[in-house]
Amino acid sequence: MAETLGDILDAAARGVFPPADGRTAIVPQPSPRDAGVLAFTAHSVVFTDEDPDWVRRTLGRTDCDRLAATMNARFLTALMDRTGRTSDTIDVLLTAAALPGEPSVPLAEIDDPGHPRAVSARRRRDDVRVWATDGGVLVLGRGVAGRWEVAVEVDEGARHRGLGRRLAAAGRHLAAGAPVWAQVAAGNARSLRAFQAAGYRPVGSEVLLSARAGSAGCSRTRS
Repeated sequence: MAETLGDILDAAARGVFPPADGRTAIVPQPSPRDAGVLAFTAHSVVFTDEDPDWVRRTLGRTDCDRLAATMNARFLTALMDRTGRTSDTIDVLLTAAALPGEPSVPLAEIDDPGHPRAVSARRRRDDVRVWATDGGVLVLGRGVAGRWEVAVEVDEGARHRGLGRRLAAAGRHLAAGAPVWAQVAAGNARSLRAFQAAGYRPVGSEVLLSARAGSAGCSRTRS
């Protein structure tokens, strides 16, 4: 049976990664909503329903090191043009195992589908839940290939007190025993430090392609 993106992610969550052989795997999208590129160490995965031969030909035209080709601006632009999708940024992809017990930070779940964080998260995730604490917000939902994805937001006045780290750790307690994933923009060093301090480890880089407004599929925006 051919390997799926879900299989690849499940293995990475266990610390088992594709071989560092310089190759690019092309697998089907896990859903109409989710397409993109995932780069591990010396091995990339393009998840798209586009013609694999077109993907390989286009990668060959980037005129750069093959290890960097899938994250090269020329390839990503061509892929977005081909699919009619758009993207925001290249993220660092991190994961952590679930933790038992209750979070160390007090959380109150927000049961309001119209809450701005809930509305934003539902564009890119299913089964979205939102919690608030003094100075911050935690969002958890099922994203790419059904993985649990966590996002946190800390108010300006509550920063530099470790709240981001505690919220990131709280996500590990709330994911019902499953691995938790986080996507952090590569330039967001503050957030990267918070997630790593909470026990998340970087496993690769990821670009998610969003369906443009008015096109088929679900629109995806950063949250």
